[in-house]
Amino acid sequence: MASPLRLQVHGAPAAAAEDGWARVVESFAAAEGALSRFRDDSDLTRLNRAAGSGMVVPAGEHLYRAISTADRARRVTDGRFDARVLVDLERLGDPGAPLPPGPLAAAPGPGGIVRRPRQRAIGLDRPHDLGGIGKGLALRWAWRRLAPLQAVASGVLLEAGGDLVAGGAPVGEPTWSVGIEDPRGGDEPLGVIAVRDGAVCTSSVARRAWRAPDGRPVHHLVDPRSGESGGDGLLAVTVAGPDPAWAEVWSKALFLAGSRAIGDLARARGLAAWWVEVDGTLRMTPAARSRTAWLAE
Repeated sequence: MASPLRLQVHGAPAAAAEDGWARVVESFAAAEGALSRFRDDSDLTRLNRAAGSGMVVPAGEHLYRAISTADRARRVTDGRFDARVLVDLERLGDPGAPLPPGPLAAAPGPGGIVRRPRQRAIGLDRPHDLGGIGKGLALRWAWRRLAPLQAVASGVLLEAGGDLVAGGAPVGEPTWSVGIEDPRGGDEPLGVIAVRDGAVCTSSVARRAWRAPDGRPVHHLVDPRSGESGGDGLLAVTVAGPDPAWAEVWSKALFLAGSRAIGDLARARGLAAWWVEVDGTLRMTPAARSRTAWLAE
C-alpha cells in the first residue's frame, strides 16, 4: 500500500510476535493486490478499466467490501469523501496504472455504482482511488488477524505509513503515546495523543505534493466537488476513533471542509480531531482534548 509497515508488541512470546508479523504481511499483500490503483494486475485496476462502460465485473471479497465501504462513506460525509476522483488525480499529474480513454471522463453523478452481492460483482460509473480508505481497511483486516497475538500480549500497535491501530499498552505504561507530526517538517511533534484501544489516522499535505502539468502546486487530497486539491487553510488533519477505515474517511472529509468549516463539522459529529493550520497552529475538538497527553509550547 506504498507505506512502511511496523508492528510493535509488548509482553508476548517472540514466537507469537513473529507469527503476528507474518499475518500482517500476508494480509497487506492481499489488500494491495486487490485495491492498488498503481498495479497493472490489481483487482481495482481491472474494475477501473471497465468504469463508465455499463459492464458489471466480478470482484474479489476485498474489493467488493472496499467499494461498498467507499460508497457508504460518500453518503455519510455528504459527498466530502468520494473515491471517484481518479480521473482528477490523473489530470493533476498523479498517474497510476494506465486507463483507457472514453467514458472515464464523464462527470461524477449522485452515485452510479451497481452492486450484485450474490455474484460479488460491481459496475462503476467512474474510476476509483482507494488509497486512504484502502489503507484503513488493510489495517482493519490485518488487525483482526492479530487476535491471537492480542490475546497473549500486554500491548500491540500496528502502523502503516503513519496511520495506526493499537490495543492494550506497553508494559508499565497506561497507554500508547502517539505524536502529532509537524507537517511543516519540524523535528518535534506538535502534541501527543494517548491511545489505549483504537485507531489514529492522518490526512496531510506533508507528502504526495507536486506541481501539476501547468505548474500549479497540488496535492493528493482532491475535493470531489471541484476536482482540485482542497483543504483551504489546512496542512493536516488527524482523527482518532474505534476503526481505522472510518478514521481515514473522516480525516479526509474534515480536511476537505477547510479551516473555516472543520471545527463545526467535527464537533457536530462528536469526532476526536486535531488539525494544523497553514501557520502551524494546532487546533482540536473537545473530544480530542480529552485524549491529548501533551502539547508543544
